[in-house]
Amino acid sequence: MNNLAIHGGPKTKTTPFGSGNRFGEAELKELKEALEQGTLFYHYGEKVKQFLHKFNEMYGVKYSVATSSGTAAIHVALGAAGITAGDEVITSPITDQGTVIGILYQNAIPVFADVLPHTYNLDPASIEDRITERTKAIIVVHLTGNPCDMDAIMAIARKHQLKVIEDCAQSYLCYYKGKLTGTIGDYGCFSTNDFKHISTGDGGMVTVNSGREEDYANTHAFADKNYQRFDHAVSRDVHHIAPNYRMTELQGAVGIAQLDKLTWICDMRNKYGTMLNEGLSGISGVYPPAITEGGTSSFWFYLFRLDTKKLTGSVDDFVGALNAEGISCVRGYIPQPLYLQPLFQTKEAYPGTNYPFSLAEVSYERGICPQAEEVLQTSVRIGISEFYTTSDIEEIIEAVSKVAAHMIESGLS
Repeated sequence: MNNLAIHGGPKTKTTPFGSGNRFGEAELKELKEALEQGTLFYHYGEKVKQFLHKFNEMYGVKYSVATSSGTAAIHVALGAAGITAGDEVITSPITDQGTVIGILYQNAIPVFADVLPHTYNLDPASIEDRITERTKAIIVVHLTGNPCDMDAIMAIARKHQLKVIEDCAQSYLCYYKGKLTGTIGDYGCFSTNDFKHISTGDGGMVTVNSGREEDYANTHAFADKNYQRFDHAVSRDVHHIAPNYRMTELQGAVGIAQLDKLTWICDMRNKYGTMLNEGLSGISGVYPPAITEGGTSSFWFYLFRLDTKKLTGSVDDFVGALNAEGISCVRGYIPQPLYLQPLFQTKEAYPGTNYPFSLAEVSYERGICPQAEEVLQTSVRIGISEFYTTSDIEEIIEAVSKVAAHMIESGLS
C-alpha cells in the first residue's frame, strides 16, 4: 500500500477536476432582450414573469413569487404565513443563517429540533417534542439536496395546525415519494445565488402551494412592501410593514436560460452522488449519507461521516490527509449548530436588546441537539459539480479508501 501523500507518498488526484462555464450565449440573449425592453422593473418587464411561468410549469404549481434572494424567499413565506412577534418556528440547527434571518425579522423565535444521524435532516420525533402553544410553523431544510421525511412532518403539522415552509435552497428537482420538494408544504423557498444549482447572481422564488389566489396575493405583496401590483393596477393601501425583496429583470432573464440547464445539472449531480454512495459503502469507518426512504437527491454537496471509534487520529487528521491526496474537503457543513453562534448565546438579534427572545423561554445551550452536534464533528464535506467526470468521482473514492485504510492500520502522527 502506498504511503499517504501527507507522509510523502504519491497523490491520488493529480489531474484537475472537470470544469465548465455555467453561463453562455443563452444568458446573453435573454439579457439583451431584457435591456431592450427599456425597463428593468419586474412589474413592467416580461423576464421575471417568463422566468416564473417556466419555473411553475417545471414544478407543476399554479403560483410562485420571485424574490431578491433565497433568504428573502423564506422571510416572504413567513410573512405570508402570518408569523409574527412571539411566535415560535421550529427548524434545523444544521443550515445556513439564511434559514433563520426571516424568523427573527418577524420578531419570532427560532426553535431548533434535532436531526437524524445519517440523513442529517430534521427528526420528526424531535420536532413534535419541541412544539408548544407558541409554535406556529416548521421550516424544513432539505439539506444537501436530500429530502426530509415529509409524510411524518406533514402529519405532525396537520395535527398541531402548523404551517410548513420548505427550504429548498439546496434541493432543486429532488423528489419525495414522487413529489417535488418545495411543492409538499404550504410554501417552498428556493435560492438562485451563485453557489446553488442554478445562478442569477442572487435571487429566489417562493411557491404558494395552496393554489389559492388570496394566498398568492398576500405572498406577492409581502415581497414588495405590501403593495398590490397586479396587471396594470397598483394599490399602496398598506396595513402592515413588509420588506422590499423584488427580483430585477436582469435576474429573471438569466434565470430563464438557467432553468433550461437545471434537469441536466441535477441528473449529473445525482449520478455522481450515487456513485460516491456506492463506492464508499463498505469502507470500514466511513458512512455515506443515507437518502431518505422514497427520496432522490440532487447532491448540492456530498457529506459523509466517520466512525471515530474505528479510526485512529481525528476527523481533522482525516481531512488533512484527504486534502493532501488532492481532494478538497472540510470538516462538517458548518462549524457548529446555529444555536451555538454568539447571536443565540447572547440572545441579541438586534444590538442592545434581547427582543424577541425575551418573549419566550427558549434555551440554546450546548447539548439540546446532540445528533446535530455529533454530525458536524464527525462529517467530511466534499464538493460535487455537474462538470466533474466519472474519473474524478472514482479518484475521490480511491482517495477516501486510501486514507481510511491508513488511519485504521497505523494512524497519523
